[in-house]
Amino acid sequence: MLPAEGLLTAHRRNWDMIDAALADMDDALVARIPAEQCNSVAWIMWHMCRVVDTFIHTRLQETEQLWVSGGWAGQFGMADDPEDRGVGWTGEQVAAWDAPSKETLTGYYGAVRAAAEAYLEGLTLDDLAVVKVIPPAPEPRTVAAGLGQMTWDAVAHGGQIAYLRGLFLGMGWHR
Repeated sequence: MLPAEGLLTAHRRNWDMIDAALADMDDALVARIPAEQCNSVAWIMWHMCRVVDTFIHTRLQETEQLWVSGGWAGQFGMADDPEDRGVGWTGEQVAAWDAPSKETLTGYYGAVRAAAEAYLEGLTLDDLAVVKVIPPAPEPRTVAAGLGQMTWDAVAHGGQIAYLRGLFLGMGWHR
């Protein structure tokens, strides 16, 4: 049994749901904003990946994020600011954001997914018990608690992606 088996199960089910939701969506649907002051599938995916990339690399392993090391920022036409995850963006900023192609978006998603899976698979019970400050929370907490927050965030955004797929195309996100 892997120490982070529950977290891996949650992420794998979420990734499967996202993959199914994206299967029939084209660039236009992925970039579509459903209503004023709402996020597109592309923006939600970018934000979700930025959060996971930040947690896995910067917050927990203290390494460079794929956003920078993999050149993803440039592929998205954005600055390589490792702290820009979309947190605090206004509705106007989201609406003005140029969504990348689905191919670029899923490329970054795939890279972040692979890194997250490898990290979670390699964790030990001792790793999960380490106590440290893991932003955005200012108080020390265990790595397990930080991963719980990251997992909750990813699953919430995966559900939003699946919902928007259903709104735009009907059932099919749950294959």
